[in-house]
Amino acid sequence: MHAVFVEKILRVQPDVKRLYLLLRASDTKSATDRMHDQIIGKELFRVLKDKWGTDFDSFIAEKVVAVPGDVTFDDLGVKEIKLREEMCNGIEIILNSAGTTNFDERYDIALSVNTFGVQHVLCVAKKCLKLEMLLHVSTAYVCGERAGLILEDSSCMDEMEKEITKFDFKVQEMNLVEEKLNELKAQDATEQVITTTMKDIGIERAKLYGWPNTYVFTKAMGEIFLGQSKDHFPIVIIRPSVITSSYKEPFPGWVQGFRTIDSVIAGYCKGKVTCLLVDPMSVFDMIPVDMVVHSMIVAMVANANKSSSIIYHVGSSLRNPINFLNIHSFIFRYFNKNPWIDKDGKPVKVGKGKIFKTTATFRMYMQIRFMLPLEGLKFVNKAFGGYFQDLYVNYNQKLKLVMRLVELYEPYMLFKGIFDDNNAEELRRITRERFVDAEAFNFDARCIDWEDYIMHTHIPGLQKYVMMKR
Repeated sequence: MHAVFVEKILRVQPDVKRLYLLLRASDTKSATDRMHDQIIGKELFRVLKDKWGTDFDSFIAEKVVAVPGDVTFDDLGVKEIKLREEMCNGIEIILNSAGTTNFDERYDIALSVNTFGVQHVLCVAKKCLKLEMLLHVSTAYVCGERAGLILEDSSCMDEMEKEITKFDFKVQEMNLVEEKLNELKAQDATEQVITTTMKDIGIERAKLYGWPNTYVFTKAMGEIFLGQSKDHFPIVIIRPSVITSSYKEPFPGWVQGFRTIDSVIAGYCKGKVTCLLVDPMSVFDMIPVDMVVHSMIVAMVANANKSSSIIYHVGSSLRNPINFLNIHSFIFRYFNKNPWIDKDGKPVKVGKGKIFKTTATFRMYMQIRFMLPLEGLKFVNKAFGGYFQDLYVNYNQKLKLVMRLVELYEPYMLFKGIFDDNNAEELRRITRERFVDAEAFNFDARCIDWEDYIMHTHIPGLQKYVMMKR
């Protein structure tokens, strides 16, 4: 998403004085190389490259500074004193979109980036002499597993905020992580065991505090720390729902990497996903990435130098809802007409698959269809002196992975919430009334024809920019 933001700003606001991009790197050269490899060098920038032609590289060099650093460190890991001073004297707006989005990320990593990284950004913001605002990108799903209309406020975190006033959350959680890591190292645990243990601890801590996974828990904690800030600059929180491929800009269908629903689409078209745990009538809230970026830019303009802070939901479930039944229908129709070609050059035929509305029925199916045959293979393997050991281990690992993924995705596939967006609607109204070029920053999901978007934009984009390159 940050790449789409950079591209949009440079394309529509070429007079911007400077963009500082904080990139995890050891030095300036590494940061610059990473910026060109992972951001500027992507096809996403082809419209901008066509616009500037042979002057593109010099334009980028003049406008964009690749800053080596890391949000997990004080001063964001920026070691060069002169560069730090330049940034603190010149920066007017800070956009924090840093974050790890893996649902079951290692707890130590998720905490250091999604939660405590926010504190480090706040500390730097306080040192910026011309700062007009801090915009933080969170997620609509910090609400946990709430149902009904979910408001654009922090009410879903009120109990947790009260709870952490009784103890030092940072000290407690970091001590827990450190103790467990020291214990594992003393046992000469492998890196894989350490990673698995840290992932399991993350899920355990999240559920203990009332969130379904490590990602949304640590993002929620980041919001709490932002809310506790008593600084005199406005803090704007953008909470997008599930971000999908670009609707129009810089061209339709751009997507980088798999998103929540994309993993399912990719598995389905290859014949690997034949059953799904999902409520067909549940609304799935998704929003194109360019609309999220537009909301961020408009929110920056509308809230700069204000004394108050605000939260915006950026999604589609209230204004233009689509349910899983329709999404499934569009995906089936697309791949029935345009089948995926496997490595042998043969088209993969897809069926409608089995849909299970409850966890209980899904687990029962998995038990009969896969777990019992696996137990049979285990018995045969033992009877033949381990002859089928590799086969058994392979199937067992795949089954465990599937069940783990189902556990992680379940809260979203059975989600019963609708995201209120009154603040975002007011922002759209202000944009229409005050800005001549309001259409260039459209983030109104009501204009999306979901059938056309999924079948002619999103799936083709996913295939072209992600699946074909793997």
